Amino acid sequence: MIVFPNAKINIGLHVVSKRPDGYHNLETVFYPVKLSDALEMAETGKTDITFSGLPVEGASQDNLVIKAYNLLKKDFELPSVQFYLHKVIPTGAGLGGGSSDAAFTLKMLNNYFNLGLPFDKLKEYAVRLGADCTFFIENKPAYAIGIGDQLRPIELDLSAYRIVIVKPDVSVSTIQAYKNIVPAQPLFSLTELSSVPVEEWKYKVVNDFEKSIFPQYPEIREWKETLYEWGALYASMSGSGSAVFGIFRHLPVDFENKVPAGVFFSR
Repeated sequence: MIVFPNAKINIGLHVVSKRPDGYHNLETVFYPVKLSDALEMAETGKTDITFSGLPVEGASQDNLVIKAYNLLKKDFELPSVQFYLHKVIPTGAGLGGGSSDAAFTLKMLNNYFNLGLPFDKLKEYAVRLGADCTFFIENKPAYAIGIGDQLRPIELDLSAYRIVIVKPDVSVSTIQAYKNIVPAQPLFSLTELSSVPVEEWKYKVVNDFEKSIFPQYPEIREWKETLYEWGALYASMSGSGSAVFGIFRHLPVDFENKVPAGVFFSR
């Protein structure tokens, strides 16, 4: 069985308060994009994972795909399986690639072995693997609060636009991203996002992490500026970075043949 875990972008990201447990409460909008890994599973004598495509850091048994399998195996009699993961979504990018792989693993195991788990139960497993894993269970545009695990559907359709994603050759750790963040209540609530034209987002919709990340990694800021120079209606860093995306009404002529490596077309 093979599935194609897709990436997400954050349209706006506000760090609104610090929690007693040390985490932060957020406000963001998750939007799925068509930049996808390929994950294949086959029954075999030993549970393991092999990789191809972009580099994957860490030991194979620490990968979120294996962790997702082990999580379900505690409650169900699952046979040993072999996973093959072809990585297309860059890591350390704020695109949710690892979280998506984990969520799609849960859904694949549920379907393949007829476990009968509804979405709500799958979300309970997913949040134990990572805050934004729950988003990829239903994989639809969502307004997110809490640590990114409390989701509410939002009416948002960008199918008429082209989304371009750039991954600079740097990675930003989550700890590093939060280090210089000062929580604050946003001036613009992302619950209103779908009522504002995309052309006006650049004046209203912000990612709070840009303020602390851009001085440390000016190449990320430069890519955002480049996307606007190319004609993006809106451009922003996704999540805590380092990927930057631009939303275009139309791409320049012969655009796809002119851009350098590291630029992805998600739609």
